[in-house]
Amino acid sequence: MQQIFNFIFKNSNRLLFLLLLITSLTLVVQSHSYHRSQVVNSANILSGNVYEQINEIETYFRLKQQNDKLAQENAALRKLLFNQKDSVFNLPKDSVKGYDKIEVIQSKIINNSYNVPENYLTINSGSLKGVKPDMGVISSQGIVGVIEKVSSNYATVISVLNIKSKINAKVKRTNHFGSLIWTAKNAGYVQLVEIPRLASVRKGDTIVTGGISKIFPENIPVGIIDKIYMDTKTNYYTVDVRLFNDMTNLNHVYIINNKDIDEINKLEAETKPNE
Repeated sequence: MQQIFNFIFKNSNRLLFLLLLITSLTLVVQSHSYHRSQVVNSANILSGNVYEQINEIETYFRLKQQNDKLAQENAALRKLLFNQKDSVFNLPKDSVKGYDKIEVIQSKIINNSYNVPENYLTINSGSLKGVKPDMGVISSQGIVGVIEKVSSNYATVISVLNIKSKINAKVKRTNHFGSLIWTAKNAGYVQLVEIPRLASVRKGDTIVTGGISKIFPENIPVGIIDKIYMDTKTNYYTVDVRLFNDMTNLNHVYIINNKDIDEINKLEAETKPNE
């Protein structure tokens, strides 16, 4: 307490000056509308700047929540696209069963490998969300891979950058089909093989998923033809496809559930013994 009194005594002149200054400014503001409005405006600007900074900080910490929400909205939109009758994917609602054939499940990658011959990803969605083996996985840029194993809350995905991966794809411009594989040479490229020689393929052509696959809807983006090779022994083209996806930098993904796949598999299993 004595230190406080000592401080006031030593700085009494300064404190008196500040008190008189504040009093005079208060009287001026109260007695003149112009000065009062200026003070109010200045206070509003100051408080507005403070609130803006606080809002930016809160927005930054909400980015993860907002990203997850956007991913869920994208999943819903993709489901509408895949099942829209007039969409590029041409997957109408089943007129007999009355339900959408394609369901889209939003998920997130928690582990990703891309520098070994057999690469896998791990996602944070499992059987509790309806995920099953052999479902296709895509991102906003294109295909990612196929579900292999599933637990209650997680699943592993065979990446397109896996030498065991083999996906039906086609040249969008000509509709010529082939098989999409990976030769383990470059994480930015896959190969489309078994394209017939009569196909008019060109550098820059877009490669998309084909209509034969039960896993992926037709016309999901894959990449662009970068180089074309001719196998003189088989007379088939092999093309290097530069992926739209950066497989080294993936986050949110979408799982494609074809609700008719079990019925198709059962029918094909019953048919094969009679071949």
